Amino acid sequence: MSLPPPAGPGPKYAAAESEILDRRHGPYGEVALRRQGGRLQIIANGCFLMDTSDGRSERLLVRAARTELLRVGPPARAPRLLIGGLGVGFSLIEAAAEPSWGRISVVEREEAVIDWHRSGPLGSLSARALADPRTELLHADLLDQLRGRARPLPDGGYDALCLDIDNGPDWTVTEGNDALYSPAGLAACAAALAPGGVLAVWSARPSPNFEEAMRNSGFSGVRTEEVAVVRGVPDAVHLAVKPA
Repeated sequence: MSLPPPAGPGPKYAAAESEILDRRHGPYGEVALRRQGGRLQIIANGCFLMDTSDGRSERLLVRAARTELLRVGPPARAPRLLIGGLGVGFSLIEAAAEPSWGRISVVEREEAVIDWHRSGPLGSLSARALADPRTELLHADLLDQLRGRARPLPDGGYDALCLDIDNGPDWTVTEGNDALYSPAGLAACAAALAPGGVLAVWSARPSPNFEEAMRNSGFSGVRTEEVAVVRGVPDAVHLAVKPA
């Protein structure tokens, strides 16, 4: 996810006509898929969440988690990955392009987003990744899955959790999403991870307070990687390891 530039990267962006392709009302409010120029955008409760224009930071989320897992010491089996949030699909696409991952589980609570990938416009991006036999798409709330309420956790836990929920820890636009970034949410992440597993969290901006919260929750090796954007503060990926 990323915040849109105030006026777009240029006059063409600002002048592009927009079209609502679908709009749904669900338990978490309104979610819409919009086309503007050549981009597809997801809008939640009237607030821009993400689009198909870039995806560098969403891809980094998965790539950095794998690099950190290799540094710590990968498990003997193929590592199991859980991606929190399907979005426009960039994180899943990055994961499916890497043959070393084992099971790739993606949790998405918005049924509309799943539909837009399975039978809608976003399928042009994600169809191959969704068809990968390692991919498992779960329609559930992420915290429910972390606690094993949606589907039982794999034996021994996940080896990497890549979370791309809302706009990250400092600003959530959907009620309830901030619970994921609370001490209880971080405890659920730790419980779902295998010893030595990696937690990677996407954020619309670097968050020193969230880094401290990760340390206070018992994670080690906390660090942040940044991705420059056209305007404003950079996107960030916060990384941490569950001690073995």
